[in-house]
Amino acid sequence: MRPRTRSRPAVLTALLAVIGLALTGCAGAGTFGLPEGTRIVTIAIVSNPQMEDAIELSPRFEAENPGITVRFVSLSENEARAKITASVATGGDEFDAVMISNYETPQWARNGWLVDLDPLMDATPGYDRDDFTPTIRGALSGPDGHMYSVPFYGESAFLMYRKDLFEQAGLTMPAKPTWDQVAQFADRLTDREQGRGGICLRGKPGWGEVMAPVDAMINSYGGRWFDDRWNAQLTSPEVRKAVNFYVDLVRRDGQAGAAGSGFSECGNQFSQGNTAMWFDATVAAGLLEDPAQSNVAGKVGYAPAPTGVDGLSSGWLYSWALAIPRTTADKGPEQVDATWKFLSWMTSKPYQQMVGEELGWTSVPPGARQSTYRIPEYVAASKAYAPQTIAAINAADQDRPTRDPVPYTGLQFVGIPEFQDLGTRVSQQISAAIAGQQTADEALDQAQQYAETVGESYQQSGGDR
Repeated sequence: MRPRTRSRPAVLTALLAVIGLALTGCAGAGTFGLPEGTRIVTIAIVSNPQMEDAIELSPRFEAENPGITVRFVSLSENEARAKITASVATGGDEFDAVMISNYETPQWARNGWLVDLDPLMDATPGYDRDDFTPTIRGALSGPDGHMYSVPFYGESAFLMYRKDLFEQAGLTMPAKPTWDQVAQFADRLTDREQGRGGICLRGKPGWGEVMAPVDAMINSYGGRWFDDRWNAQLTSPEVRKAVNFYVDLVRRDGQAGAAGSGFSECGNQFSQGNTAMWFDATVAAGLLEDPAQSNVAGKVGYAPAPTGVDGLSSGWLYSWALAIPRTTADKGPEQVDATWKFLSWMTSKPYQQMVGEELGWTSVPPGARQSTYRIPEYVAASKAYAPQTIAAINAADQDRPTRDPVPYTGLQFVGIPEFQDLGTRVSQQISAAIAGQQTADEALDQAQQYAETVGESYQQSGGDR
């Protein structure tokens, strides 16, 4: 995989951006050394590869908009979630725009923490909000149906596998694999002498790390976090079966150091040829098919997210998106306008074209816009995985995550404010089980206690918080 570590100049830029936060508490501050009247837009962004591409290309925007300077605060996923949430929830004004997801957007819109983006989109010729993938557009909308964040990319989940290794072993990937079949394949393909695991699965603590695939697997086994009366269900037979399966699979056939592996670490393992399968986000495919970044480009097959019982899928729905906190509006309409100019540039149709032409078509952020899948160059470059990606995103229904009724939304998360803390604490227990420090059942016994506290608070408030 093409190294995404920062060069010394990039590190210096990031440090200056962080230092600049102390100088940019209000519009017009922190402009030392810049032309008079320059407006600084400070953006908290997740340090994933596609976002780093946006940082690399941002001088193009500044050249087209000489009165605006963009400063990025690039953070790891767990750190970004914590810092952005703390800032927006407490009314901090250090960020003019933030990268959030379909987990935060509806909740924060309901709380009045975000700027309604519908009027800004309506006033932007050619932006074409209707071009957004429908499931993603709906997931980033508030209770009023207006969009409060705009998608940079969208994803679901699927199974990536080495076609060459399957062929060598005489194995055939079914059109719709089950988790039991995946486990059998992993057993056959694990080769510790060659340093190869049969499958890579996340184990790193974090509600957005190990809990994403674990939650999806729980759904596929008919499990749920709470029943329709907010009774915690993490020790139900369905959840126990799913989590034991996950822990046993990754311990038996997974990658070395699994308890510390997240999306990025599994991406490195798979792209370097150290694992035969990988179940994770569809957005990974573009990285795997880039020969400059991946040793397995052209050797990867893509199958739908494996199913558990009764054909239930373990897919999910997620979007990294950009939003404007309400505190930016307090700085004045000029600051909102400058911020939106960059956000609309970074999430536009022309941006997709520019990424493809400048950085390669496999680097185009997927899933957000339907028109992306009509660009001939992108269609040709992504033919191995694009149909599966968009099909999975279109099929995802976060309002009906599992077999039985639940009082929450979300496929790989529970769409309530408490989940950031609850999911993180449960993830720590599961990660400890993957590390061999306790059994999966012991992890779930403790997780049940955490969930009961949250469920009881909803019961006491009549189910509405």
